[in-house]
Amino acid sequence: IMSALGLIQIGIILLCTATISTLQCNHLPLQQRKVIENSLQLLDKMGKKFPQQCLREKMSFRFPAQVLKPRQKETVKVAIEEIFQNMFYIFSKNLTLAAWDGAALEQFQNGLYQQIEQLEACVIKKQTHCFRSKEVNRLKLKKYFHKIECFLKDKEHNLCSWEISRAEMRRCLQLIDKVIRKL
Repeated sequence: IMSALGLIQIGIILLCTATISTLQCNHLPLQQRKVIENSLQLLDKMGKKFPQQCLREKMSFRFPAQVLKPRQKETVKVAIEEIFQNMFYIFSKNLTLAAWDGAALEQFQNGLYQQIEQLEACVIKKQTHCFRSKEVNRLKLKKYFHKIECFLKDKEHNLCSWEISRAEMRRCLQLIDKVIRKL
């Protein structure tokens, strides 16, 4: 009797966890909009106005916008997760010359990390559909972020390279925000 009661309790806990997880996934677009809004504010707070001396170094990284235009919501979520992971990676190394507000940077990183965790939990459940298009998108995004990384390395992670990268991440987040509003 005791083990049956224990199994029933475990079953109820698992059912509640699955229900809560599903609810979180259903509210993900709204959550993401809030996080993106917050991230944009933090990007502004991290640094000052774009330095004039950096204008001549500006570069076009050509964000692969088509990765955010597939027919399936799941493919978009996978792309957004990939973008957040790459942003997190870029904004967590060689930041010594960036001269940014450390607290705002840390909050920005934490927000990205939380979004990655939530997206992973929601996306993994439905991972099997449209594998090929997800992989193609993933490769396009990797190529895009690799350009940014190479740019930072070529400029030895100087102030201007970070400011240009910060402006590019701002543009990225704005594109994601537009897509999320349509989901």
